[in-house]
Amino acid sequence: MAVEVSSLEPGAPPLAVLAQGIDKVFPNGVRALDRIDLAIRSHEFVTLLGPSGCGKSTLLRILAGLIAPSGGQVRSENNEAEGSRIAFVFQQPTLMPWASVATNVRLPLDLSGTGRGPAERRVRDALELVGLSEFAGAWPRELSGGMQMRVSIARALVTEPGLLLMDEPFGALDEITRSRLDREIRDLWARQKLTVVFVTHSIYEAVFLSTRVVVMSARPGRVVGEVPIEEPHPRTDGFRLTERYARYCKQLSGLLAAGTEL
Repeated sequence: MAVEVSSLEPGAPPLAVLAQGIDKVFPNGVRALDRIDLAIRSHEFVTLLGPSGCGKSTLLRILAGLIAPSGGQVRSENNEAEGSRIAFVFQQPTLMPWASVATNVRLPLDLSGTGRGPAERRVRDALELVGLSEFAGAWPRELSGGMQMRVSIARALVTEPGLLLMDEPFGALDEITRSRLDREIRDLWARQKLTVVFVTHSIYEAVFLSTRVVVMSARPGRVVGEVPIEEPHPRTDGFRLTERYARYCKQLSGLLAAGTEL
């Protein structure tokens, strides 16, 4: 089942990115994606959910422009309010071990030629957003895994992106740290009015975080359905204990099972 992308309802938020008919076949012949249609609206938190190997990360990299599709097209909408910058948070923090936290966060600004004064201000703001102001001078090896991932998120936010793409950023962390960072990224999304596309294979994480969950089938990845998570913000850990949360999880579990059988 394809996500409807042909039109928007009157008064709906503008599109941030639009993918139409996305196919991906790798040089070795593996078909990763099959005719994906996906529309992301401004200020959504959309999660791509599916089994391992279904092409979630491949689709995210295509949305980011890191790899080209074999077919179809992606269009990023450029509007004055948000700009058209895209930031990407990988599964691992990928920090430079020889550089301080502040230098790691400043890297995208150095590469773009941003002046020292404005760059330092934006680094301070980004570190404050992720709660690491006191660790600007620390080395990555001095930080926990969760703190290193916060640095990676700050490095993405320092570019003031219109679209933030996150590829299973908390998957390698323990459950306690992962739950805490889920809450933090959720709060950050709400405060900064970000547009986020988040990849995970965890139903529980997807329901807690998202305004909408898009479910993908086993390879080759297709969109088999989507579920709006129509719950108020902010969401607390108490939401995870509600009957509504359980119903969302059950609905997504059914879609995943159907997608696996395709």
